[in-house]
Amino acid sequence: MHRILFLAGTALAAPAVYAQPVSHAQPVSDEGGVDIIVTGTRTTGRSATQSSAPVDVVSAEAIAGTGYNDLNRALNFLQPSVNFARAATTASAANTRPITLRGLSPDQTLVLVNGKRRHANAVLNVNNSIGRGSAGVDLDTIPQNAIARIEILRDGAAAQYGSDAIAGVVNIILKSNAEGGSAELLGGITEEGDGLNGLASASAGFPLGAGGHVTLSVLARGQEATNRAFVDQRFDRVTYRIGDPESRLASLAFDAALPLGAAELYSFGTLTRKISNNGAGFRVPGYSPLYPEGFLPIIEPRIWDVGGTIGLRGEVAGIRADLSQSYGYNKADFSVHDTANVSLGLDSPTRFDSGGVTYRQYVTDLLLSRPLALLAGGNVAVGGQYRHESYSIRNGDPAAYFGLGADGFAGFNPRNPTDAGRNAYAGFLDVELRPVQPLLLGGAIRHDHYDDFGGKTTWRLTARLEPVKGLAIRGTIGTGFKAPSLQQQYYSAVQGALSGGNLVSVATLPVSDPIARAVGGADLKPERSRNATVGFVVGPVEGFSFAADYFHIRIRDRIALTEQLGGAAVTAILARAGVTGFSQVRFFTNAVDTTTQGLELTANWSGSLGPDTRLSVNAGYGWFKNRLDTLRPNPVLPSLPLLATRSILFLTQAQPSNKFTLQSTLTHRRLELQANVTAFGPYTAAPIAATQTFGGGESIDLSVGYAILDGVRLTGGVQNIFDARPDTVADQGRFISATGGSFPTGEETPLGLNGRSYYLRLSARF
Repeated sequence: MHRILFLAGTALAAPAVYAQPVSHAQPVSDEGGVDIIVTGTRTTGRSATQSSAPVDVVSAEAIAGTGYNDLNRALNFLQPSVNFARAATTASAANTRPITLRGLSPDQTLVLVNGKRRHANAVLNVNNSIGRGSAGVDLDTIPQNAIARIEILRDGAAAQYGSDAIAGVVNIILKSNAEGGSAELLGGITEEGDGLNGLASASAGFPLGAGGHVTLSVLARGQEATNRAFVDQRFDRVTYRIGDPESRLASLAFDAALPLGAAELYSFGTLTRKISNNGAGFRVPGYSPLYPEGFLPIIEPRIWDVGGTIGLRGEVAGIRADLSQSYGYNKADFSVHDTANVSLGLDSPTRFDSGGVTYRQYVTDLLLSRPLALLAGGNVAVGGQYRHESYSIRNGDPAAYFGLGADGFAGFNPRNPTDAGRNAYAGFLDVELRPVQPLLLGGAIRHDHYDDFGGKTTWRLTARLEPVKGLAIRGTIGTGFKAPSLQQQYYSAVQGALSGGNLVSVATLPVSDPIARAVGGADLKPERSRNATVGFVVGPVEGFSFAADYFHIRIRDRIALTEQLGGAAVTAILARAGVTGFSQVRFFTNAVDTTTQGLELTANWSGSLGPDTRLSVNAGYGWFKNRLDTLRPNPVLPSLPLLATRSILFLTQAQPSNKFTLQSTLTHRRLELQANVTAFGPYTAAPIAATQTFGGGESIDLSVGYAILDGVRLTGGVQNIFDARPDTVADQGRFISATGGSFPTGEETPLGLNGRSYYLRLSARF
């Protein structure tokens, strides 16, 4: 606690040296409803502090004020309940960037854009990193300069929004201005001289018809790789690449609306192209005759992502109606170069097409809503949803998967062709009542039916009581679920992986595969959850608000990726089936039950310190505890546990047990000074061999900005000013012989590996 107090004092004291306009802080609610929300309620005109459930509002200015060029890292250093572990070696985890909420998995947080369900990644994280076994939503595909604000509902809301909303909901609201715009140039580099990065973006709004708008945003970003690998003790040189990948990204977004009498035609969407590369594990001299000095395979995913919605909304006889159609598309093609397939000897190519994966989603939504005039603040809403999903795998070159396969990534070679799809239907009722002015009651019930596993009914009850003005008690209780994704049900690949320090061929098989069945696989069921949140809110009073919430989430039948099952029993099963292409097997299972609980605190204040001088302070703290309740045994091979220590820790203790954030901004005329503090609590993981508890670390960021012209601001900043680094692996033991002691830490670090970094930003508003 003394460390947190010191960090808080540092952040508060730093801005007091200067002064300037509050632009990089989260908005604070007041009686005018400055931060009106649309998430967690279907009533209009409600602010975050008036909500029955905790909702955080993150402004576009707050995101830009961090100096980070990607949304994930910005949220990681702004929000105590958000975690983004910056994977440093795993291609699927490092190049697709979902976040986690409340220490749960990425796919247990539902992501919306303008209130509509966002599509998931086609890429499934099968690596040893946070989110192992999940296919979440890649926030990196949404250009951050297109975002007006982000609303984070920290509560289970499956009864309102459907599958995946176990940990909460992230609703990204796009800019919708009919005039004016902004532009930005951002560049940065690490203290060690690598990771040079640059970003250029522009956004502008234009009138459309009478009272309509179209807002366009474009963004381009490039980054060189960083490398924090230790010297390989076997060869007295750096052989691995451990850090941020080299990457390039281009993205655009639009938001449009056109009034049509009493109705409005609207549409919005994004288009993103990402190219990046990652180093795989180093192959020692002598492993391939093509590389007498050894080689480091480079895996390069190329990703296309498209998301769009078109809809019609309006009001007839007091009933608001909204009919929309959304489409999502994510495609990732993989290649691997600077590598070899040792089974081909000197005839091996050095570059391979490893195949690819594609995910599509079609969502039709209908919502009818009507305010209840006799009960001020009440509302009733009914609606339905139809969703179609598809998932396919494209085979790689035969040379990529022949024999032992291309080192680094042998590519996709499903045992059976993979082109799967399913339909889901849902109907819901959502009611809010205010029987007396101080009391707000809410309830929702929803039924979802999937044609591959059946139906699921969820419910949610909410209440908020304000006995005296400025002090409210709030609470929610409900159930939720997460449907097994098509990626989890049908992913299939054979690739090299480390097992006991040795490289082996591992097959990840769908649970329908006879081999998976023979070693313990079974049809996947949806995850089921029960959640409760209770807390209180103070304010807003004279620019100040405070909230404290306790939550409890019990999840049954969690979906997880098993260990690499091998040994004599598995070898015998493979031999009987005539399988020779791999020696170990893994698949997805519902073998885990967990309980998550925590406490979340937020405090915000904004006010004037004198003429032309304002101070804004936003603080948050979260405490999280994940507990393993049940690990069911392998029903076919009880001697082979489905999950081992590392995989269990990914679900329970590999994310920070607590987190403190503080942002303070002081403005005086043209000058702006900002200080941000993020303190990550300890986490426990088994990155190499032994289980170890790591200190999370603290990062303090400082920036100074000056309006050189009206609407034009130049800002310089230092991130992680004290050059904090994650704890190193304490004992690599026998794995030193396999990696040479190259790994400084595991993939779980929320702090990142880069250390101190610098950036310069030129921004303009017009």
